[in-house]
Amino acid sequence: MKVDYLHFFRTFVRLEINNTKYVMQIKIKPVTLKLIVMNFLEFAVWGAYLTSLGRYLGNIGLGSQIKWFFAMQGIVSIFMPTLMGIVADKKMEAQKVLSLCHGLAGLFMAGAGCYCMSAGDAVQFAPLFVLYSLSVAFFMPTIALVNSVAYNALGKEGMDPVKDFPPIRVFGTVGFICSMLLTNFLHIRGVAMQDSYTQLISSGILSLILCGYALTMPACPVNRSSGNQSFADAFGLKAFTLFKDPQFAIFFIFSMLLGASLQITNGYANTFLGSFAADPALADTFAVKNSNALISISQASETLCILLIPFFMKRFGIKKVMLISMFAWVLRFAFFGAGNPAMPGVLLFILSCIVYGMAFDFFNISGSLYVEQNVEKSIRSSAQGLFMMMTNGFGATIGTLAAGAVVDACDVFNTPANWPMAWYIFAGYALVVAILFWILFKDPQKKQA
Repeated sequence: MKVDYLHFFRTFVRLEINNTKYVMQIKIKPVTLKLIVMNFLEFAVWGAYLTSLGRYLGNIGLGSQIKWFFAMQGIVSIFMPTLMGIVADKKMEAQKVLSLCHGLAGLFMAGAGCYCMSAGDAVQFAPLFVLYSLSVAFFMPTIALVNSVAYNALGKEGMDPVKDFPPIRVFGTVGFICSMLLTNFLHIRGVAMQDSYTQLISSGILSLILCGYALTMPACPVNRSSGNQSFADAFGLKAFTLFKDPQFAIFFIFSMLLGASLQITNGYANTFLGSFAADPALADTFAVKNSNALISISQASETLCILLIPFFMKRFGIKKVMLISMFAWVLRFAFFGAGNPAMPGVLLFILSCIVYGMAFDFFNISGSLYVEQNVEKSIRSSAQGLFMMMTNGFGATIGTLAAGAVVDACDVFNTPANWPMAWYIFAGYALVVAILFWILFKDPQKKQA
């Protein structure tokens, strides 16, 4: 049977809700295909290790240090995305900054993997942590830079980022899933990548590939204007003036509070599932032996939810979309606390992975689009970096360290039966944040009415 792939891509998804047809299309242009590949590689780099690193660290006796590896992603995101955004706005074309960052990130991550390979069973925290930290310092800015490069390319083609970017961004999630499944199922020298340093080498290689590919992207504008500029204009700090707008300030503050939820399951979900291996009755269940594959359902859910964003943004506005995300985080954590790897408990793990799509996308992607639509063109890269700083920077750092404190207080590594208590604490936090946001944030659409 002959399959019309071009027709498939042109009409990527068609929804009919309440008898109202809503059609989302990917316009097949050369730039569209280039952006698809860029997003695929961007998140394949991350997916190679993000959800499995904690499991590997536990295997080599660094389980108590997991929080610092994931907190470092937040720490560097406090300043690096904003700094690289300023460079992209003021000094160097964004696609070149993207290439530079991936080149350095790839070298350091591959170096971390090679160190672990040479160290064997004697991996030390300090050298691994330093190499890893340098890698993520240059990788984290690329998430915002990829958005800026994509928005610029779509704008040059006369396309609408709100309608045309989400279907392209879907392929980033596809890349993340492919990397996760490769890490889960591929065995090298008889050891699964999710239990090995090879996940770090894989991520480094993918990053180096994107280093070269980024240079094929359309050139981004650079505002090198001089003259009578204010200090904020000269150093690209104008994006911080957005805090003068009360609603933008509330948006960024709650972005930080919600960002605290982002790294919790990345750091501890795989480790949590692996803890059931101590129970002989559960050790051979799919959820324990193939935890990375199970968690990949979360990213599969992302794929659908990304495609729903234009409809939900248009129909409900940013406030309701973010509220959906916040309540989804409550369910994400609560289902983990209530589930177990055996039937029917494993269904709760699956439900947790399904709601993750809304929890992640309805916050991250919608928030990025909200920033794109509501700031001046001259500071868009800086504003995206600021959004990244609040979420994956301050938010993720505070959230990861706080989660580590909760995990330590519950003593889960010595008493695995206490894991549910930790997950319920995380769910309670997300619920409080959702209620406060509901009360304090005004939907921009209603504000204009």
